[in-house]
Amino acid sequence: MKAVLFHQHGGPEVLEYTDFPIPEPLSGEVQVRLRAAALNRADLWVREGWPGLKLEYPHIPGADGAGEVSSLGEGVTDLKIGDRVVINASISCGECSLCLTGKDNLCREWHLLGETVRGTYAEYVVVPTINLLPLPKTIEFEEAAAAGLVFHTAWHSLITRGGLQKDESVLVIGASGGVNTASIQVAKYTGAKVYVVGSSQEKLTLAESLGADVLIDRSKEDNWSKAVYMATNRQGVDVVVDNVGAGTIPLSLRATRKGARILTVGNTGGPVFEIDNRYIFGKHLSILGSTMGTHSDFATVMELIFEGKVKPVLDRHYPLKEAAAAQERLATGQQMGKITLVI
Repeated sequence: MKAVLFHQHGGPEVLEYTDFPIPEPLSGEVQVRLRAAALNRADLWVREGWPGLKLEYPHIPGADGAGEVSSLGEGVTDLKIGDRVVINASISCGECSLCLTGKDNLCREWHLLGETVRGTYAEYVVVPTINLLPLPKTIEFEEAAAAGLVFHTAWHSLITRGGLQKDESVLVIGASGGVNTASIQVAKYTGAKVYVVGSSQEKLTLAESLGADVLIDRSKEDNWSKAVYMATNRQGVDVVVDNVGAGTIPLSLRATRKGARILTVGNTGGPVFEIDNRYIFGKHLSILGSTMGTHSDFATVMELIFEGKVKPVLDRHYPLKEAAAAQERLATGQQMGKITLVI
């Protein structure tokens, strides 16, 4: 099969478009002929590497994917060859007490497809059968791949972890990224009022088209946390979705009301920052970490995708062999939604 892989960490130049053996499914696994994959920031971090990351080389990046069932492992009876499917990138053992009680995202043997195991920048991938959902013919492969990780993350953080309720207020830090555009839609679906801080009018216009109620351009606001505070009639917001980390978490704390929840779902701006603890105890704040979600979360939010109640924002499509160019675009931060690979 054709795949995009790398043998060492580095820039986009380490990515190779080449031949690689087709993976074969074991018991309980399914081989998928991929038709589309979607990029995530994690793809860049895995390629660049970080202390302690252990990979089996050559490594194939990519968490998101959709395609057709091409081979079945022993014991798989709920799917058949040719079925259209979308992949849940959250891989768990399925046997430990956490998995058996529906907390599979906390599994001690948890993996993210494309992060510590080979992923979807390829013509074929093998995953456990539980990681596949049937894909309606009305949903394009690119759309399904683009939805998977970001809507899974948004739903688990806002609903499962954050307990978002109708008529609450949500602040989303960032206007055009995959998790941010998904979070705006999940929050609006829940009946919340959505505030968005974005870096340009173009990105804020996109957020508005998705239902954002209040738009704050941080290129024009030196102190956007104060702008949020004033826009809420000096009350602050109930929930903050912050996947930036360094540079934004301190401001996110200031933009909240008493009893608010800060959902930290990533660190695109950096993982290390200082926290003024007076905000946390003074406002009775909760800081909730969230990565991906459970199989139940995935099935729930993807059903909303299938029904057209929420939808991924698509930026550009690239052929698989141009994955390096696709990653370069992602690294610039100029994308408006999800970048996908056509396989």
